Amino acid sequence: MIELGEYAGTVLVAYGVSLVLIAGLVWHSVAANARARRALQEHERNA
Repeated sequence: MIELGEYAGTVLVAYGVSLVLIAGLVWHSVAANARARRALQEHERNA
């Protein structure tokens, strides 16, 4: 492991928060894509 010195806790927490936020953005993007796909299919069925 890389030696982070006295700021190890802060750095690791920052990495953890960043990973959680990135995972949330990916999940949100995938969910929005699925909603848009369903809406488009519904629109095409009714057209």
